[in-house]
Amino acid sequence: MPNQSFHANGKLLLTGEYFVLDGATALALSTKLGQSLSVEDNSMINWLHWGSYDENGKMWFWSGFEFKTLNILDTSDKEIAGRLQIILKNIQKINPKLFKRKKGIDFKTELQFPRNWGLGTSSTLIYNLAKWADINPFELLKMTFGGSGYDIACAGAQGSILYQISNGKPQWESCDFNPIFSENLYFVYLDKKQNSREGIARYRELVKKEPELIEKISTLTNQFLTCQTLHLFEEIILAHEEIISKSLQVSRAKTLYFADFWGEIKSLGAWGGDFVLVTSDRSDQETKEYFKKKGFDTFLKYEELILNSSE
Repeated sequence: MPNQSFHANGKLLLTGEYFVLDGATALALSTKLGQSLSVEDNSMINWLHWGSYDENGKMWFWSGFEFKTLNILDTSDKEIAGRLQIILKNIQKINPKLFKRKKGIDFKTELQFPRNWGLGTSSTLIYNLAKWADINPFELLKMTFGGSGYDIACAGAQGSILYQISNGKPQWESCDFNPIFSENLYFVYLDKKQNSREGIARYRELVKKEPELIEKISTLTNQFLTCQTLHLFEEIILAHEEIISKSLQVSRAKTLYFADFWGEIKSLGAWGGDFVLVTSDRSDQETKEYFKKKGFDTFLKYEELILNSSE
């Protein structure tokens, strides 16, 4: 088998969080930072070696598996190895031919962003492994982590997408989300990692499938896409945030941490952690300084993080 390499983009869900599960149209953004996977033969018979490296090139996880049975032979972290084993065994179920060979394989993953940022460590892994195995990444996602699948669509997209689940199947199309006021948009990392599955469980517990709310979210998504002024963009953010906050009975990030901020704050994906989108009509330096004084040091300009299809 010749050496192979794959790359997947990270993701941020700008609109439709949670409601995308019930058919709302969501606006999702692919990020410039992602994860790569390289695969090559090794000289060990019936041995699968796995090495995961962070954005600084430091190995943060390794494991060895018996290639045909996928039994864990040795590892730096049993819990992570167990989750990886589940993914590999599901790949084996779908495409057993991959594991009927004498030579072993070395897998190497390399992240371009810190693992705790929530940009898609798992989704980029699923996407890359599915590409290696020549299987449907959405099928693999369903068999492993679950979720709406927007992150899988972002992994292979060249920019922003409109994403919807229709009749139980994912549908998406590229869209040109590149607001003329993008220099007024920033991303701030809250450093409060959220469990997406717990967030989904809360949504399922509290929110009944309401066509009216789903339609409202979809309408706001389209308004985000066509909005031409920062002021209107902020109004749409507030309307979207109020729907999610009321539905989940969770306070907004702005209410909790940034009540005195002059712009708007929008949670992204699982509410309460990871990144928020920030709007500001003041200078980069003044805006950055505000968040730094609040103890939030990871501050990125929109164009630093978001992949634009025109680039």
